[in-house]
Amino acid sequence: MKTWFHSWRAAIRIARRDAWRSKGRSSLVLAMIALPILGVSAFDLTYRSSELSPAERVERTIGAADARLRDAQVGGVPILQDPAGETHTPAKDPGDGTWPSGPTDVTEVIPAGSTVLTDGTGSAKLTTAHGLLMTEVRELKASDPVARGIMVLLDGRFPEKSDEVMATSHFLETSGLSVGSTLSARNFDRPYRIVGTYELPDALKADQVNALPGAFLAPYGKAVEKAGLPAPGTSVSYLVRKPGGFTWNTVQQINTKGVAVVSRAVALDPPADSEVPLYYQASPAAQAAELAAVSTVVGLAMLEICLLAGPAFAVGARRSRRQLGLVGANGGARSHIRAIVLSGGLVIGIAAAVTGTVLAVILTLLLQPVLEEAMGQRFGAFDIRPLELLGIALLAVLTGLLAAIVPAVTASRQTVLASLTGRRGVRRSSRVLPLIGLAAVLIGGAIALFGSIVTEQFVIVAGGSAIAELGVVAMTPALVGLFGRTGRWLPLSPRLALRDAVRNRGRTAPAVAAVLAAVAGTVAVSTYMASSEAQKKAEYTPLLPYGVASAFVPEEGGRDVPAVREAVQRAFPVDVRADVERISVGKPGCSQWEQGTGCGRYEVIIPTANECPMYASLPGGGDPSEKYTPEQRRKMLTEDWRCKTSGSSGMYVSDGGLLVGDAALLRVLGVDDPATVKALADGKVVSFSRALVAENGTIGIKQIADAAAADKAAQESRPYPGEVDSLPAYLVPGDKKTYGVQALMTPATAKAAGLTTVPLGVYVSTDRLPDSEQRQKLEGDLAKLGSSIELHLEEGFVGNDGIILLSLAVFAGLVTIGAAGIATGLAQADAEADLKTLAAVGAPPRVRRTLSGFQCGVVAAMGVILGSAAGLLPAVGLRLTEERGQIRVYEQNLAQGWSGESPVPDLPIVIPWETLGGLLVAVPLGAALLAALVTRSRGALARRAAT
Repeated sequence: MKTWFHSWRAAIRIARRDAWRSKGRSSLVLAMIALPILGVSAFDLTYRSSELSPAERVERTIGAADARLRDAQVGGVPILQDPAGETHTPAKDPGDGTWPSGPTDVTEVIPAGSTVLTDGTGSAKLTTAHGLLMTEVRELKASDPVARGIMVLLDGRFPEKSDEVMATSHFLETSGLSVGSTLSARNFDRPYRIVGTYELPDALKADQVNALPGAFLAPYGKAVEKAGLPAPGTSVSYLVRKPGGFTWNTVQQINTKGVAVVSRAVALDPPADSEVPLYYQASPAAQAAELAAVSTVVGLAMLEICLLAGPAFAVGARRSRRQLGLVGANGGARSHIRAIVLSGGLVIGIAAAVTGTVLAVILTLLLQPVLEEAMGQRFGAFDIRPLELLGIALLAVLTGLLAAIVPAVTASRQTVLASLTGRRGVRRSSRVLPLIGLAAVLIGGAIALFGSIVTEQFVIVAGGSAIAELGVVAMTPALVGLFGRTGRWLPLSPRLALRDAVRNRGRTAPAVAAVLAAVAGTVAVSTYMASSEAQKKAEYTPLLPYGVASAFVPEEGGRDVPAVREAVQRAFPVDVRADVERISVGKPGCSQWEQGTGCGRYEVIIPTANECPMYASLPGGGDPSEKYTPEQRRKMLTEDWRCKTSGSSGMYVSDGGLLVGDAALLRVLGVDDPATVKALADGKVVSFSRALVAENGTIGIKQIADAAAADKAAQESRPYPGEVDSLPAYLVPGDKKTYGVQALMTPATAKAAGLTTVPLGVYVSTDRLPDSEQRQKLEGDLAKLGSSIELHLEEGFVGNDGIILLSLAVFAGLVTIGAAGIATGLAQADAEADLKTLAAVGAPPRVRRTLSGFQCGVVAAMGVILGSAAGLLPAVGLRLTEERGQIRVYEQNLAQGWSGESPVPDLPIVIPWETLGGLLVAVPLGAALLAALVTRSRGALARRAAT
């Protein structure tokens, strides 16, 4: 070892030989380092492969065309767009004026001599083997060379006749159909034969059927209108190919006509940012915060691995101390000893890097179909970025070296005599490190406290908590010493285990720190999630009384409502059933919010005297709340009944919360007032909202037949045009909880007032909460109808964080058992001579097992206790910061007149006792039992060397 190169080469050879001899320990450390590398490398490969190149993205979007032109629906006014053609906005900001809308003729801007292919889309309820399925229908001549790449044919052929279609593989799987089957649509008796199946590379889970242009959507729309229903909306874009393509200047010229463009030339060679008026760049602060978050996660992960792997390297150094002593006895310097131990980290790190990277590539290739299905899109080219993978692999090497630093320094400080004779010598722990750790705890705690009380920056709280946690890690040797004072009250085996851990803090502290870090993170996340779930439970607003279900069909004039009512009656244990209807204006087949030709709407009039002054419309527009001071707005929101939300707030049922039904609905909603039932039977409109009833005891309902005129009036802040019908009303006393229903009338009352009604849905109260089988049966029956059904079953607040909390506890338990097991292995290597002596003087064989179990349990218990205490700080700090932010927003809302009924934010802090109990009791106990089970009762009896 005369030169640096030769000494390191020899050290690496020795380390490689030791790693091969100790296959179990080497495999454990290799797995610890390689698994994160495997995960990160696989994520990098998946992300890069799914990230399409401009050429791949263009091929999937516009096929072989030069551009796709589509109407921006701004009435033909000039627009600005991004180079990708995904975002656009009117070139002239309308300000407080009318936002431009309306169609424009795209064909007028298509250059002469171009090859054009239309691409139309719509929707229809198609017949399937199970019933009906709402499906996207596309009309594109997929066999045309211009469309090549948009649809990938899997089986069969492209449609060639007007009565042929092809369907996506997902549609065939969902519908139960196959190539050769026939399908049709509701209200449309023309059959179509499926001649092929295809997939959309960017939407593998799409339910889509493709026909030739003009073969389906136009005749289907006529058939639907003939049945008295509004024709479904359609959209058409144009795939254009022309010599020279579409440059950025050409795209901008077309934008002046209100047409958006996706251009191949622009996508492959985008313009400079200065040439894009609609250029958007992410905030540098946001990018810096994201980089800081990623760096913090990577740093903490490396720290955890180092804390876990460090004791394992110490085990190897301890078991090789005679060999290291021989190196020193033959003239080796301390630097050579350090090089040998560091080489162990280097060898394991390189092996972990190679193993993790190779496995990541193999697994990503093998799981590519599964990953594509989960992501819902096909990969582009399998993209391997060598520099990125090399950087990830270097992290493994660096982690291995960092994990071996402390064992290397410790081994080099051993004298040659101590190494050869097996003496452990006197070890004194550092007195400076605990002081540094205490300072870090105080500084980190102060930073976290400042962030949670003074500022609203989560980054400050997280940073301070991380510093405090690192301080606790640095204080671990001193804290381990404090635990040793409890040994006097323990029986023999646990007392020996605890004193052994305290006397050998060099191997105990890293393992305890590793457990501490894992448990602290688990406790922090668990506490935050448990607190958030408690807050959600406190803020949860039920949409219906407990156990009540509702099913609404707002489309096609309630055509499927009778079938929906019967399906609910069959599937659920119904106690009371209440059928409800809604008021319809215009064609009876119009959907609830239909804005098409012949479809109108209605409005429940709020008398002027009952309007909140901050919300009353002003002539010529404007914000009426601006004329009030913040204090006046706050007073109105909290004291003026007109500005408070009604107790009937809940799910949205119809315009104005007005339903048509009978007294059964009152029973379902829990309204048992006899006077209310009598008023409903007497032909009055029962109102649960004081604001709806005028001074003369009536409710006004305005029927608006001309929806376009109403929209124009709304833009100009004028009343909607229409006639008002005044009906006698009864105001229900008190503030009843009616879950969105603000007014109710019987069908007879509506008919007498000249109001047209159509079926809307049903409410049912249940004898007991329906079980999973009953819910699945109902959902299956409703799916066969193919309608858009709004189904809700009120089962109270249901938390969904339980599985996450359990997963975190399991993760922390595994890390704890692993770290404690490593420390136990090191303890056994140190205490082998003592164990032999115990056996020689007649100690029972079980002492070896119990001592090993207690050694493992002691390390686990110390780490869990310290980690549980350390993990509460960041969780409490983040909750306090979040509460301050919500209080600030609440005060701003009150000052601006936005909300008056919301309570003052009060974020609870909940300790997850079940998770803590499992960590504090079950994990140490499990670690101790596992260590006892895997430890041999009898060791090889040998002569103890004289010292």
